Amino acid sequence: MKAGSSAIAGLAALGLFASVLAACSAGGTGARDEGPARSDPVASTAPAATASPAPTKTPQSVNAVRLVQDDPKVSTDIKRDLKPCVANEYPVDVSYGNLTGGAANDVVVNVMTCGDAVGIGTYVYRDEGGKYQNVFQAEEPPVYAEIDRGDLVVTKQVYEKGDSVASPSGEEVLTYRWSTDRFALQNRIHTDYSHAVDGASPVPSDGALSAP
Repeated sequence: MKAGSSAIAGLAALGLFASVLAACSAGGTGARDEGPARSDPVASTAPAATASPAPTKTPQSVNAVRLVQDDPKVSTDIKRDLKPCVANEYPVDVSYGNLTGGAANDVVVNVMTCGDAVGIGTYVYRDEGGKYQNVFQAEEPPVYAEIDRGDLVVTKQVYEKGDSVASPSGEEVLTYRWSTDRFALQNRIHTDYSHAVDGASPVPSDGALSAP
């Protein structure tokens, strides 16, 4: 009887040992299965740690008309002409984007005429210490500025003697990029227009591309 009990006890111990091994094996597999699940959130949040800071100002917080009117660098002629065309609608186009690498949106303001929407002045304002400062301006009409993939692109119509407002002799497209503390000219494209004999709108002729 004792021999049988010893044998049974031995078999029970062997079974328990096998169960422990199986449990350890299952636990190891479980740890490996859970590994990717724990690493997924880390992988998904890693880009956020290196991403550029989001702008701290929203477009709604900027009064573009007030910026121009209060800017001592803006000519008195522009300020005088900057009046509502209809009710409280001012002839300004405003765009926002990160042109200067700051934490806040830069503001590009184009001031135009009411009648024919000709650009008479363009300005770029940068947030410096919580206050927008004029870091670029062009007041030689017709002129218009846009943001293109982080660059400032300024378009100017070229007029020669005898040209009408609707029929310029050419066009210049200037591309500026922020460098340290100012905009530097990166590229200049000049296009000469050929005027149609019947007075139709001018069409571009072969333009000359020149470095700044």
